Order: sequence, then C-alpha cells, then structure tokens
Amino acid sequence: MMIRPPSKRRLAVLAAACLVSVAVPLTPAWAEKTKTKPAVTAQAMVPPEVTVEIPTITMEGSNVDEDTLRAIFSGNIVDNAEALAGLTADSIGIPAITIHITSTVDGEQAEATATIIDLALSEVSNGVAGAVTMAGVSLDAGDQGSGEFGELSANSVNLAAMLSMYGLVPAADANGFATIYKDFRFAGGSFTSPEVTCDFGEMTAAEFKARPLKTSLMEMMTLASALESQGDKPSPELMGKIVHMYADIFSAFESSPVHYDGLSCDGTDDNDEPVQITIASIDVDGMSPGTYPGVSVDGIDILAGEDGAVSLGNFTFKPMDISGPIATVQAAPAELDEAWFAANARALIPAFAGFSFSDVAVDVPDPEAEAARIVASIASFDLSLGNYRNGIPATVSTNASHIMLDLPTDTNDEQLQMLLALGVTSIDAGFTVDAGWDEATNTIKVNDISVTGADLATVKLAGTIANATEALFSTDENAAMMAAMGVAISNLKLDVTDMGLSDLVLSIASQDQGSDAATLRTVYSGLAEGTIVSMLAGAAEAQKVGAAVSAFVSGKAKQLSIDLTAKQPPGLGMMDFMAAEEDPTVLIGKVNISATAK
Repeated sequence: MMIRPPSKRRLAVLAAACLVSVAVPLTPAWAEKTKTKPAVTAQAMVPPEVTVEIPTITMEGSNVDEDTLRAIFSGNIVDNAEALAGLTADSIGIPAITIHITSTVDGEQAEATATIIDLALSEVSNGVAGAVTMAGVSLDAGDQGSGEFGELSANSVNLAAMLSMYGLVPAADANGFATIYKDFRFAGGSFTSPEVTCDFGEMTAAEFKARPLKTSLMEMMTLASALESQGDKPSPELMGKIVHMYADIFSAFESSPVHYDGLSCDGTDDNDEPVQITIASIDVDGMSPGTYPGVSVDGIDILAGEDGAVSLGNFTFKPMDISGPIATVQAAPAELDEAWFAANARALIPAFAGFSFSDVAVDVPDPEAEAARIVASIASFDLSLGNYRNGIPATVSTNASHIMLDLPTDTNDEQLQMLLALGVTSIDAGFTVDAGWDEATNTIKVNDISVTGADLATVKLAGTIANATEALFSTDENAAMMAAMGVAISNLKLDVTDMGLSDLVLSIASQDQGSDAATLRTVYSGLAEGTIVSMLAGAAEAQKVGAAVSAFVSGKAKQLSIDLTAKQPPGLGMMDFMAAEEDPTVLIGKVNISATAK
C-alpha cells in the first residue's frame, strides 16, 4: 500500500506555498500587502489568493531605490525587469519575506504561510550577483502540515541573463549561452503533515547555462491560454507555435551534473499502517542542447509492514538524444496538422539509450493466494539501445542476471508440485539478447541470444542475417516490408550446456514411465542418434552430428555445439523456409552442418 494522498484542500495549500516559497513569482504588480484575486477557473478549486509582506530591506551602494526593490521581491518582476537587469549594489539584505496563501477547494478555505529567511545579495554589478544566499524557508499550513528548509546559496547569479532568457529584457546575444549561476547548494529540509513526515537531503550543482528563448514568457502564457481554450482540437497554427517552442526550449540549456542526497519519508497507508520510503541519492547527468539527461537513483526502499517490501539498489534512466526530433521540427512549416504528424511520426522519436536497474528485492502478498507471498529478486537488468535509424534502434542489447523466484510450497500446480518434490524450491535464471545491424556489410550480427538457469542449463544462439539493407529502417512501410522479406540466414550456431536440466527432466520422465533415469538416458541417446543420422542421410557430417548429440543426451558430454552454414550466399531466405513447411529435409542440402560435444 502506498502513503495516503493528501486531500484536495491540503494539496492546494501546500503546492501553492511550496511553489511561491522557493522562487520569486513572475507575476505582475504585487506591492506590499496588495492582494491578487484571480478569477475562478474551475468549480472545485479557486486559484489561491496571495499577499506578500516585506517589513525591512537593507542595502548598500544600490542603484535601485527601496520601493522598486520591494516591488521586485514582492513579485512584480515584469514591470521592473529593466531595473533588476541593471541592478548594482554592494549588498542587499531582506531579513524576511512572508508570503500568505489562501486557497479554496470545494468551498473549504485553507491558509498557509511561507517565510523566506535572510535573503541576501552581495557584490552585485550590472545585474550579476557575486553571491545570493537564503538562510532558509519556513512553511506553516496549520493542521495541514509544516516544513523547515535549510540554506540555499549560489554564486555568479546572472539576473540579467535570467530575465533575457524569458524575454523580459533585451539580450546582449540572442544565440549565446550565459552562465545563470554557479556553485548551487540547497541544504535540504523537512516537512511534516498528519499523514507523512519527510526529510530531504542536500542538493548541489556546479553550473547552469542558458540562452534566450525564442518565445517570451508572456507569449508562453498566451499560448497556454489558447491551448486550454481550444480544447482537444487545437488549430494547426497553435500546434505549430507550441511544438516549435518546445523544440527551442530543449536546445536552450546547459548544465553540470546535479547531485541530490535523497529523502526519507515515514507515513501511513489507507489502513493507518506504517509505510517508509527512502531514496539514498539521485544523480542527474549534465544537460546539453538536444539531450535529455540521464538520471541515476540509488538505494530505493519501500517498507509497508505486512503489505510487503520492495527495494532497488539502483535505477538508471539513460540519456535521450532529441537532436533528431528537434531538427525535424526546425525544418517544419509554421502550421502543423495531423497529416504532418503522421508523416513525421518516426522522425519525432527520440534516440532513447535505455534503462537499467540492479539489486531488486520483492516480498509482497500473493493477490491470488491467501496467506501466500511473492518473494523474488533480480541481481541486474540492462537495456541498451543505439544507432537509431528513422526512430528504430539498429543496435539492441539487453540482459538480466539472477532472476530469482521462490516456488510457493502450497501450490496446486502439478508441474510446480513435481519440481518441489524433486528438491527445486526456487528458480534462478538469466537471459541475454545482443544484436546489431552492420551497415558496411548489410548484415545483422546476432552476437548472443541466450537463456540461463542456474543448476539447469544454458542455451545460446548466435549467427548472421545477410542481405539486411538500410531499407529495413525505411519510413516507407512497403519498402521496409520488401527488405524484410529479402533477408537470409547465413549461419547459425547453437550452444547448449547441461548443468542439471537433463537429470531433472529424466527424473520426471522416469516417474511417469515407471523406469529409472539411467535406463532412459541410454534409450533416448540411441533414439536421438538414429533419428538424426536418418534425417541427415546423405550429409557428409551426419554420423558425427548424430554421435555428438548422442553423447550429450547420454550424459557423457555436458556441452553441445551445432553449426549451420548456408552453402550459397546470401543464405536461407523466406522461400526456403516456406518450402520447408511441406518438407523440412529440403533445407539439409542447402546447409553445411557440424556438431561437437565435450
């Protein structure tokens, strides 16, 4: 069970308070003690009413007067953007900025207060502050919850560049990247409500850069309003503006990696049972134009008493290259209709590098069996994708190790009961799929397709698929289909390693037939050799292949390798396999077969 979600009333208050408390709002015309009363946008929830109090401002060497500074830090940035962009001061200090938020949800009114403590700017020159610090933020929402957040600081804070990024002041270089801040640090904090108590760790980032956006803040707000008013069927003109805006945003930022020390929350579920959630740390890769950064999360633990426990040592979301979709949008017309999206669907797919996780452990109740539990673990899983062609990854690699599952002891499944009777109490499996397209040779290299069961067996398949042209990735469905029909299997290699599977299978078979495993081995090995020699009659390696298979089935050998290579290039195609449906032996004369056992 998950932690009980807050009520609409509490959620509205806390969301509004947190948002206002961590950033100076970019809304016009807030003066000291001046209230704003937005119109109701939904029947259930009325936008919050906000007032800002700034009792004292101290400043030395400032070229901006106190009233203007008070207006800026009360929220009226838009009307005072030029003054802020040109701000010069030895120091500016504000002991407290108190923000009162009143919200109404379903007719119920709730209040919250956020207080920014000791905001200070030092060594400010022409809109660039040498340092900006804030001693902390205090949040009080009465019986809805409260929070205390620690110091926040940054160096080289470029207020002018930040304002020009959103089009509030002219930019010195419309296409140039400027440092917005350096050495960012947030000390973390805590939050407590009737349902949950959370502690948040420290966050740090070395540098953040940005360039001016091509869509100003005011234009963004206008577009958002138009999108809401047009509902489910926005006009091609509006869609064009929005898509071009996002393409610009995704190429407008650069950053160094961000580290976050994680969080820990204690709460209760719907049945008032304790729930604990912890995350040890979060790391976000550096951001660059056209790249969505990767995210790595360590030490995820969820404990819910009898409702179970889930833990992950690590989860990694790998980066996405969105430069291709951005280029497609940049080359697109101003108006984008459904036909354009359909024609460019593949080109809009980002090159997602994949994801991975490790050290997964699950212990939860079995929903289909009372008093039973599902106990499983995964040591590692990885999915890696690359070499994208028209939205399709031409290289795919995925693997998992030690997928472990305890077999239920009270199962009614006959097969599981038989495994338990033979002493098999858990499954420990893994798999690998590794293949990629080679443009130079027009082949698909199947490096490894394998399945492993600990103390059971490993089966591995590798080979080469020839005549795999670039048309396989064509956006023309007919061309791609024709290319797929033209591929051919050039060679295949099958490797089987017996680590106990044959003993298990023969034990089960011997019980069914009233015999013993050793006798069945002798019978089956003879049948296997005779059948293979008969099927491969006329093939040069028939006797050797039959003998190798026989040795493997008899248990004299634990490893069996079988190689098949087409006699004629490019290999066995679709027509060959269609013919084999009627007579499988037609393939024998078209391949060289060899086998070894050891």
